[in-house]
Amino acid sequence: MPPVLPEPSAWVFPDPGDWDPDDDLVGVGADLAPGTLLAAYSQGLFPMPNGGPGEGRRAPMGWFSPVRRGVLPLDGLVVSRSLRRSARHFEIRVDTAFEEVIDACGDRRRPDGWISPAIRAAYLELHRLGWVHSVEAWREGRLAGGLYGVGIGGLFAGESMFHRERDASKVALMGLVEVLSDEHADQRVLDVQWQTPHLASLGVVEIPRAAYLNSLPDALALPLPGPLR
Repeated sequence: MPPVLPEPSAWVFPDPGDWDPDDDLVGVGADLAPGTLLAAYSQGLFPMPNGGPGEGRRAPMGWFSPVRRGVLPLDGLVVSRSLRRSARHFEIRVDTAFEEVIDACGDRRRPDGWISPAIRAAYLELHRLGWVHSVEAWREGRLAGGLYGVGIGGLFAGESMFHRERDASKVALMGLVEVLSDEHADQRVLDVQWQTPHLASLGVVEIPRAAYLNSLPDALALPLPGPLR
């Protein structure tokens, strides 16, 4: 079934022309209603709590659009020989254990955790409506790793990933790239927010914010890849 369109957002995000050219944070406030989230991703933004230490649930929501955006070209994933061998031991599934995936990504024992109860609830609702998806690596009937993100047309905005076994999250990423690599692959956008040394080793590159925003209209106009419909 196609994704269900939610009620439009009651909020208006700042125009890109008004964004600080040197700051990843472009807005504060609003809510996490489905319509607000979809509007944000369609305009190149994503939410993360913006509070300082100790603020907890009182922290305002920050809306980010990195000045240097991390993206993974679908033909640029770096797969070592050892990773390719490891991948043979996993089964890739899509959307069979979304709640377990987001809970593993939000495990409070992980350093720098940012998935609050409010964010968890918001993305569970977006998943129910058909806009958020998990790609999972299973081994011997157990969930070994995975990732989740927002899928709008040809945009897949990755949010978080986890692993319980070596290479499992990387194998899930391989599975996602395979899902997205259809006849529209050259126009699809796989967004990972920021480049990290780990993601750079897998082929993630940085592009200027303006280039990322310019790529969105064509990507959003594409159909979802078959496995995400």
